[in-house]
Amino acid sequence: MTKPMNNIAAKLRARRAEARTRRALNRAIDTAATATVRQELIAISQARHTHMR
Repeated sequence: MTKPMNNIAAKLRARRAEARTRRALNRAIDTAATATVRQELIAISQARHTHMR
């Protein structure tokens, strides 16, 4: 019975980590110094995750 609980906990940790990464990237995009940097960050995020900005 411990194996499914570990799997659930691992999935929750992964979801939280993904959400943290997404928030950090969105914050970086919002506070980018120049339009070029902003476009680069958006391109990186789109290459990694299609559901992000």
